[in-house]
Amino acid sequence: MHGTIIVMAELLSDAEVEAALGSLPDWQRAGASITRTLKCPTFPAAIALVDRVAAAAESRNHHPDIDIRWRTLTFTCATHSMGGITDLDVGLAREIDRLAAED
Repeated sequence: MHGTIIVMAELLSDAEVEAALGSLPDWQRAGASITRTLKCPTFPAAIALVDRVAAAAESRNHHPDIDIRWRTLTFTCATHSMGGITDLDVGLAREIDRLAAED
């Protein structure tokens, strides 16, 4: 019999969040989430980045909130089921940074 293994993420302490943000200079804490806003050179470039982030998020089964305002994107990461910030969010933020650097 095969089962699905569900990994529960643990909330990071304030000190752990601050330490993680030390290596994510474009991200800020916003309450129980971390957020980054960036401006792409064109609207199509912004949508292409959203597409790349969507694929990465889907493969991780962990999805950011994304606000699109023409060329300006805001990504917000939180583990809603845990009510705060976990390693899943920090990992996704690092992946978003990597994908954004491809432009």
